[in-house]
Amino acid sequence: MKVITRTILLLSAVSLLTDISSEMLYPIMPVYLQSIGFSALLIGILEGFAEATAGLSKGYFGKLSDSYQRRLPFVQFGYTLSAFSKLMLGLYAATGWVFAARTVDRLGKGIRTSARDALLSSETTPEHKGKVFGFHRSADTIGAALGPILAIIYLYYYPAQYSTLFIIAFVPGVLGAFVTLLIKEKNVPTTHTVKSSTSFFSFLLYWKDSPSDFRALAFGLIFFAIINSSDLFILLMIKYRGASDLRVIQAYILYNLVYALAAYPFGIIADKLGLKRMFMFGIGIFVIVYAGIAITNNYLLICLLLALYGIYAAATEGIGKAWVTNLVPKEQTATAIGFINGVSSIASLISSALAGLLWSVFSPEIPFYVSACGAIVVLIYFMVRFRKVQVV
Repeated sequence: MKVITRTILLLSAVSLLTDISSEMLYPIMPVYLQSIGFSALLIGILEGFAEATAGLSKGYFGKLSDSYQRRLPFVQFGYTLSAFSKLMLGLYAATGWVFAARTVDRLGKGIRTSARDALLSSETTPEHKGKVFGFHRSADTIGAALGPILAIIYLYYYPAQYSTLFIIAFVPGVLGAFVTLLIKEKNVPTTHTVKSSTSFFSFLLYWKDSPSDFRALAFGLIFFAIINSSDLFILLMIKYRGASDLRVIQAYILYNLVYALAAYPFGIIADKLGLKRMFMFGIGIFVIVYAGIAITNNYLLICLLLALYGIYAAATEGIGKAWVTNLVPKEQTATAIGFINGVSSIASLISSALAGLLWSVFSPEIPFYVSACGAIVVLIYFMVRFRKVQVV
């Protein structure tokens, strides 16, 4: 069996183009939001609300995808919706409109993600899940590195002209949505047999019917989401330490480059050594990064920590999804991924708002200390709960 199939390549190309679009904007979003009057607390609420929208949508549309046993329509519509959100951001700058545009973007992500990951999972075997998800994450993150580079080039010639940059970002997003039309879905059912209507929160019922190992993994991942606030706070911290806008974007590019280079080989290694070991290694790196960012003022050391943060992401993002899909039946993969994303999104809403509050009331360092300590608790939990489990 060919490990990297045509469908995997096309999905990876779509993610690459979409991340070029999204990541042209992400590193400048904190600066842009502050320029139009957003406080750190309001940024935290915005990101928490946006991620909650994405996560809850992942749960609902993941369940819906499993109900119909269809993946591709959700993938196509979700990527198209996210592309048009970039155009929305470029047209108007006001608090309510920004909230609406970010919500549309995250809704698109919610619609597509669980179905896309289920489609990736169906293209391979349990022995190669780490490699496949790692390959996809590498392509995705190459786009995440190219996007900020394009943003730097644009801002060099047109400083602080953010609205036009949002419109430019619309182009690769639309190209990514177009590539989804080239994907063919295998084993499409001739009839749709949905036993009952799927309510928005019906995916939460999966908890009681899911395998015990899945529930144990989900508990750890959701707790981790509670203590892991939006990455925008890392960029805000770099800016707070005195770095220029250009240096903030450069640090973010470094993170994405390391992530892109490490995700695929880490996936291969995880298939050999075990997904559990690789994931726990990533959590350990997270502790070091967040504690380090809270302590240091040195820009070069912060860049080193951002490079390590790329290692953390490579060891956890795709690996976590591969681990989840190996613990549940094939026909439940979208629901399982959607469940974790949905509940984690509620936790993310809380964590990002709390991080903004801690930043504003106490000091910018406090949210990072809290996250580092919480990650230690998560690491101990996984070590104890899965100490005898070999996850392949």
